[in-house]
Amino acid sequence: MIFGLHHAAISTPNLKRALDFYCGLLGFEKVYEFSWQKSGKPNVTLETDDTAGRAVVLKSGHGFLELFEFDYPTPKAADPHRPVIDHGITHLCLQVRNLPLEYERLSKAGMRFHSEPQGQEIGSLYVYGRDPDGNVVELMEVNHPDHFPTTYDSFEPVEETS
Repeated sequence: MIFGLHHAAISTPNLKRALDFYCGLLGFEKVYEFSWQKSGKPNVTLETDDTAGRAVVLKSGHGFLELFEFDYPTPKAADPHRPVIDHGITHLCLQVRNLPLEYERLSKAGMRFHSEPQGQEIGSLYVYGRDPDGNVVELMEVNHPDHFPTTYDSFEPVEETS
């Protein structure tokens, strides 16, 4: 029985930079980290030859994000401008409160966005941006219970403090 999504994972060429972005800028918390060395055997889980690397598991709200940096074999570089319409994982979506304020904060910190925040007929707001490796990160403010399931108990506006 499947009862929910546990985590998503991203391979990055620079784990420190990814941690600075996801923890330092977006507020994720480190849950644990691990590393492994070459074993001399194929990695059947990843369907590849032997691997070596390190990983960090992060948490935000009820969701987890796993970041990998592989030392061996050398990974292929990703296109940091890969269009969202191309096949593969298109984006991670982070639920926020006061999207205009978060957009402003993250823009000032150097996060690149595709546009300014957009509204939906039902009242929710969203915007797509990029992490330092070019992965698309959507920020969404859900303002109506009929729009999208949410982890918030209330849809009343929350006053933000700066």
